Amino acid sequence: MFGSIEELVQLSKKHGSVAETMIHEEMVHSGQTREKIAAHMKQNLLVMQQSIDKGIAGVTSVTKLTGGDAKRMNDYIQKENFLSGKTILTAVRNAIAVNEVNAQMGLICANPTAGSAGVVAGVLTAATEAMNLTEAQQLDFLFTAGAFGLVIANNASISGAAGGCQAEIGSSSAMASAALVAISGGTPEDSAHAVAITLKNMMGLICDPVAGLVEVPCVKRNALGASQAYISADMALAGIRSVIPPDEVVDAMYKVGLQMPSSFKETAEGGLADTPTARKLEQQIFHKEQTKTSIH
Repeated sequence: MFGSIEELVQLSKKHGSVAETMIHEEMVHSGQTREKIAAHMKQNLLVMQQSIDKGIAGVTSVTKLTGGDAKRMNDYIQKENFLSGKTILTAVRNAIAVNEVNAQMGLICANPTAGSAGVVAGVLTAATEAMNLTEAQQLDFLFTAGAFGLVIANNASISGAAGGCQAEIGSSSAMASAALVAISGGTPEDSAHAVAITLKNMMGLICDPVAGLVEVPCVKRNALGASQAYISADMALAGIRSVIPPDEVVDAMYKVGLQMPSSFKETAEGGLADTPTARKLEQQIFHKEQTKTSIH
């Protein structure tokens, strides 16, 4: 098993790609056949697509804090009077859709977590539409993202409670950017630098969910994470390199997470969660919940 990004890159030269390296390692450690592993990933892909379709159609969360933004973004894209590119906005729309479905308690594919599930799914589906990706290429995208995510999880964190939002949105954005580079013809080294560029930009991002719920600002952070993935991928494909090696960037993120105060790690004690409006919303939400409970 590869324990670092550098090891992953070197193994990928042997197996031909990061995706093939991930499949090989999964076969070795799970004992499953390539067909079973691919079938499981196909199911993940299907769930991603279904959650995006549902979100774009329009959903509202249980608390009513979030919902309807994926539909609004879809309407905006269709007017074709936007400032940025259609592909990036499609990734943004799709990322929002997934996390609005998550907030609505719908079925999503956590990658790497539920709170950051929109980024990889959003970027992949936008790329599929723009580049006419085959199912095999889409699966390779997911295996590539998973490989880099595995390294980050083992050497730093993918948990907002442990490392702040840099560990969730930062990791998912890095995974998506690496996979986007790979399916665009970039080398494993290019993908590694896309990871580094992304994590450096997301480093220090706190986890401050309003009322302790995975809604505000989580949904919109998925949107911005998807756009970051595209920019990082383009930078890496342009030949731009991270001065700090990718593995050292991951290690730095881990150390920042350790040094981050608990108030900034999913406790809803700081950041946006501690604003007057957030506290008022928290009281409204949980007062209603207590009222419902007392009736029963």
